[in-house]
Amino acid sequence: MPELPEVQAHAERLRERFRGAALQKFVPFNFTALKTASPRPDEAYGKPLLSVGRRGKYLLLDFGGVHFVIHLMQGGRLLVDDKQSPKPRNGQARFVFTDGPALLLTEAGKERRAGVWCVATTDLAGPPMHRLGPEALEFTPPSLAQAFAADNMRLHGFLRNQHKIAGLGRMLANEVCHRAGLSPFAMTSKLGIDGATKVVDAIHATVDEGLAYERTRTDMSSSAERPGRVHGRVGEPCPVCSDIIRAVSYSGYTVAYCPNCQTGGKVLADNTTSKFLK
Repeated sequence: MPELPEVQAHAERLRERFRGAALQKFVPFNFTALKTASPRPDEAYGKPLLSVGRRGKYLLLDFGGVHFVIHLMQGGRLLVDDKQSPKPRNGQARFVFTDGPALLLTEAGKERRAGVWCVATTDLAGPPMHRLGPEALEFTPPSLAQAFAADNMRLHGFLRNQHKIAGLGRMLANEVCHRAGLSPFAMTSKLGIDGATKVVDAIHATVDEGLAYERTRTDMSSSAERPGRVHGRVGEPCPVCSDIIRAVSYSGYTVAYCPNCQTGGKVLADNTTSKFLK
């Protein structure tokens, strides 16, 4: 799933390409694409695109009074659409402008979870973004330490939880834990200000690295293409200490870690019922 660096860089590319373009119409290709009934998309027709922004993992298209809020989920992409085919492959919705190319929301696979919310600008604090936590880059060591103390949970799970901290996902959770030198299964209530400082520093380092890479591209990367030290590198040597990168696998994701850097050399059993390092 695209995370903060990918979504932010893509918002910047789209803003550069489409800012000022007037919306002619919004075309959903199936009934699941548009998640809201009010305001109607046609309230933005004829208005120029003022900006493309980001909140958490959402893209925000600002048409002055009306925002289109887009979540790409796992397989979604918002693509520049020069051809405007009547039946685009994997097409979910299209933003048609009076001049130039359109924007096409696509989603690979059959789940059809990507979607668009049409939201009054004054209601952006409401659904679908009303339950998002603070932006990952907004945390300071004291504020993160306070958040850790308020919700005692495994660090990796905290970092993935959009209600606690917005913008990070499975890959960045792996990378942040490794850069911070902390077990992904460390309990947040035990990390204190020292642990929070390490995590804040690691968040900024991993996001900066991801942004630097994404800004060299003309499109959004796939998970396998993104730079990282441990994510997607299970079985390879750690670039910091040369120990072998290990994993604990779940049905929907993998927690990757370096035993030497993160767990005091302990290899964690690869099943969900093991007693993890605290």
